[in-house]
Amino acid sequence: MSKTPKPAKPLSINIVIPTLNASRVLDPCLKSIKSQKYLGNINIQIVDADSTDVTIKIAQKYRAVISPNPLKTGEAGKAVGLKQSKADLILFLDSDNILPHPNWLAQMVQPFIDNPSIFCSEPIAFTYRPHAGFIERYCSLLGANDPYAWFTGIYDRFSLVTNSWTSLKVTTQNQPEYVEFFPKINTPLPTIGANGTLYRRKIIQSSFHADYLFDTDLIGIIVNAHPNLSIAKVKTDIIHTFAESSPSKFYTKQLRRVRDFYYYKQFRQHSWNSLNVLYMPLFTLYTLTLFGPLFHSLVGFSRRPDFAWFFHLPACIFTLFSYGTVVIQNFFGKNTYQSRHKWSQ
Repeated sequence: MSKTPKPAKPLSINIVIPTLNASRVLDPCLKSIKSQKYLGNINIQIVDADSTDVTIKIAQKYRAVISPNPLKTGEAGKAVGLKQSKADLILFLDSDNILPHPNWLAQMVQPFIDNPSIFCSEPIAFTYRPHAGFIERYCSLLGANDPYAWFTGIYDRFSLVTNSWTSLKVTTQNQPEYVEFFPKINTPLPTIGANGTLYRRKIIQSSFHADYLFDTDLIGIIVNAHPNLSIAKVKTDIIHTFAESSPSKFYTKQLRRVRDFYYYKQFRQHSWNSLNVLYMPLFTLYTLTLFGPLFHSLVGFSRRPDFAWFFHLPACIFTLFSYGTVVIQNFFGKNTYQSRHKWSQ
């Protein structure tokens, strides 16, 4: 008589959260992790860039492991966490993310159990919260935190304007709990990797060894090294409290994004220059004529009535001005380094 096989041990997870003065947003993030009903072992690793507020005290309250991040940036923090991780899976989470329900982790892990070819899982949407700040609502409805990424089609979350999670031509197969995405070598990829992305730890550790982990670069590296693997866009969402209701914070984040792009190009393993050469003039025309942003605001509003849609035009203007300023500075050889001194979430 054959013995009944023992159930497989739940996959362990190391959750890596880079922080720098994140006390304003960190507690809800960690609280949402502690509320998870996932049965496997969960380790929370705070990779901190020498915070001067109470970030560390909050992390200690939730019994997180704390690691130093001497290179300061979020990308460097992720690289530290990856190098130190020993769990089956590694989850990169930003400090301003909140897991929206107690079964979130279990739902995100399931594709790895169902399909050994999947190396990465990511929520297919941002959570729409009707009473959240208008910029958070706008980003969740648009499916992107950056209107330029949305305009170029490389966004990776469901957009009510396009009724799709990306505008790139991609090969997918619909599964009951997720959409399986089959990335191809040397083709444009969506900006997969930020805001709650889960990976098989051994695969990314074998493929990546640098001191800065840029999300979109990592996906490209793995696809080139393992062309037969796939990605699960899980039919769930994640809360990203992006810029809340502060246009100045939105502008500051856009400015930091493009400054980092130029300064850290020397460390990157994937080039986005060809994309920018093609789309920046088109985005400039799209924004300055005003018609395109207003039209897409109206399309979105017709599908989900919310006046947050009308932040799309200001968001495009802020993005064009911040990106354009740094592009010009870079053209004339001016240092675009974005200091983390006095930085906070």
